[in-house]
Amino acid sequence: MQKLKILSDSAKYDVSCSSSGSKRKNTAGGIGNGHLTGICHSWSADGRCISLLKVLYSNLCIYDCVYCVNRVTNDIQRATFTPQELCELTIQFYRRNYIEGLFLSSAVVKSPDYTMECMIKVLKLLRVNHRFNGYIHFKAIPGCDPKLIEEAGLYADRMSVNIELPSVNGLKLLAPQKSHNQIITPMSYIHNRIIDAREQKKVSRSAPSFVSAGQSTQMIIGATKDHDITILHLSEYLYKKFLLKRVYYSAYVPVNQHPNLPAVYTEPPLLREHRIYQADWLLRFYGFTANELLDESHPNFSMDVDPKCDWALRNLHLFPVEINTAPYEMLLRVPGIGVTSALKIVRARRLGSLSYDHLKKFRVVLKRARFFITCRGKYYADTPFEQDSIRMCLTAKKDNTPYEQMSFF
Repeated sequence: MQKLKILSDSAKYDVSCSSSGSKRKNTAGGIGNGHLTGICHSWSADGRCISLLKVLYSNLCIYDCVYCVNRVTNDIQRATFTPQELCELTIQFYRRNYIEGLFLSSAVVKSPDYTMECMIKVLKLLRVNHRFNGYIHFKAIPGCDPKLIEEAGLYADRMSVNIELPSVNGLKLLAPQKSHNQIITPMSYIHNRIIDAREQKKVSRSAPSFVSAGQSTQMIIGATKDHDITILHLSEYLYKKFLLKRVYYSAYVPVNQHPNLPAVYTEPPLLREHRIYQADWLLRFYGFTANELLDESHPNFSMDVDPKCDWALRNLHLFPVEINTAPYEMLLRVPGIGVTSALKIVRARRLGSLSYDHLKKFRVVLKRARFFITCRGKYYADTPFEQDSIRMCLTAKKDNTPYEQMSFF
């Protein structure tokens, strides 16, 4: 229990734990189910998934990354599980219905290869000895032998390699013992093996799966002075190059005093993290590119309005769009209109002309959308169609209470 207290606390800064996408079914005599809805999600107050037992194998790290609470020079309590302890803990928690799966990461103990070997022992005990079929998210250790990644991928549902910082210069400044190549190489290997496994499945249904729920990564926001445009370009590259399921963003919580880091009393940039998540959604589902959302003259997102509104306000020459004639791709770019609402509009207008009241039924967020649309040629916003007036309406509050930043814990 003391190890669990120490190592679960050490793992709380890692946010890349989503259990969606797994297709692992239960087997006769086995326990657990990671197939589609076999994993439920619980969410903490700050929106992070807590359905998995999120824990480190060890926090006894050999690296001295200045932003990390587990860095070798920090005077903190240290602990290391044995594979048998961590396996038994997972099984007992699962049987008590505390968890639906395991999120396993670790500090680097002795060497990347040694750490991976210990973590793989946990996977084997769970999958082979206990026939555990629940969801497992496995954090690969950068710099390890590709053979170890291959072995882990046969047992894990999802794997991830943390990109850590948005730029090579940031990595050199804050984590000089790590290299960009150490991180990108295993990402590329996992990506290629996932594709190979899918091709083998087409030939033989009995071919072994490899990381069936795909791979993800995490980026720390605010530890370096990188602009949002740097972060967004990197995310866009990772999605295109390695077909990542998700890029997770973690607002940096100052835990160490260092001249290259924000002061320890600095508030985590949670609103900035939120804006980047919103932009990430636009990249993945709305057809935007990083260069459209930000540029050299506008390198950071506005804290007053969301990225979609900010883009629309800087491109007012494209608006207002007529709801009854605008193509689907343009509807997606209207603030307040999501993917589901845009599809409803396209389908419904085949049957007849749509009115403003129809949009309410389609759950369009009209408090934003009304500034950028017309219905049957009529503009429904009660403000002039110019940038400053619209921005003022979008940022106006109904009362005088100040905005508050959410607590991280």
